Amino acid sequence: YEGTITLIGDESFAPYQRPPLSKQYLSGELSIDRVYIRPTKFYEDRNIDLQLGARVTSIDRQNKTISTDNGQTLAYQKLLICTGSRPRELNIPGSDLPGIHYLRRLDDVDRIRDDMASANSICIIGGGYIGLEVAAVAVTAGLSVNILEMESRILQRVTNQQMSAFYHRLHTDRGVNIHTSTACTVFKGDARVNSVLCQDQSIAADMVIVGIGILPNIELAQQAGLECDNGILVDDHCRTSDPDIFSAGDCTNHPNKSLNTRLRLESVHNALEQGKTVASSLLKKNIAYNQVPWFWSDQYDHKLQIVGISGDHDKVVKRGGEENRSFLLFYLKKNKLIAVDAVNNPKEFMICKKLVANKIKISSDYISDPSINLSELLS
Repeated sequence: YEGTITLIGDESFAPYQRPPLSKQYLSGELSIDRVYIRPTKFYEDRNIDLQLGARVTSIDRQNKTISTDNGQTLAYQKLLICTGSRPRELNIPGSDLPGIHYLRRLDDVDRIRDDMASANSICIIGGGYIGLEVAAVAVTAGLSVNILEMESRILQRVTNQQMSAFYHRLHTDRGVNIHTSTACTVFKGDARVNSVLCQDQSIAADMVIVGIGILPNIELAQQAGLECDNGILVDDHCRTSDPDIFSAGDCTNHPNKSLNTRLRLESVHNALEQGKTVASSLLKKNIAYNQVPWFWSDQYDHKLQIVGISGDHDKVVKRGGEENRSFLLFYLKKNKLIAVDAVNNPKEFMICKKLVANKIKISSDYISDPSINLSELLS
């Protein structure tokens, strides 16, 4: 496309990668320059007008214009809404105290890093990916770390009890204190937070990270009259109910042929692939979105990779041993492979992505035998 592309974002930073924020950027392993997706010159050379620090306040579908909070009115031929998501907030007494953080944006992490530099203890609310990744960085940096999780186990939304138990041990062996079936009720402090109350227990905390999930940013689409239901509704070409408006990323609810359902995914892979789908649609190539979901999380020197949605399984088969810190869990339904969790095994995980996409039927004895090459199943 040789025309003008205008990219409007309410952050002051050029487009950047979010996954490293809770890991390598928080730890200082990656500099900000390595977090950016492209250098500024990339956009200049390709006639992309970056308008940073500006928020779109309304969409006029009839006149095909948008308005921004800095007083601009811009015309569009095609419009793409990639408003993503925001952290779910915890509203309890004391939740407005200084020292309580949410982690979503680059400047969130800058503030967290500043606080961590002088902190001794940190309390993390939520035992999902974000909470565990921050815990790994914090305890490695020498802080005392407590995790409070309302559910009966960490990672309950994304994996099974066996994998949750493995990651529970991974963290507690390094000194992290994990409190499951525990809800915080009050943040205490004077000038800033200094403790967290949960039931009859008080946990000291120089700072708090809240990671209890995210909400899709669909308000702009709703105000414009676009169809929304747990996300902005799009078709398999990422087109909304308005044929000239597209949407991609965490904010969308899309049809997934591989799973035979509609769903909203909070996934980097989904956002990237939907972006490609939109680009093809705008260029009239119309390549339909048809991806098997996959996710990953880096904690310490361990990489967890997940492909597929495992919730509806009737059997779990293990391959490899936890003692070697490298193993896989295969989720089957009527002997059909629907999902795989892999720890520290990127090579076999790449094969598993194809196996799940092909929905192969498979023998439990076969996949549990580590001497058998999984690539043979692709032929």
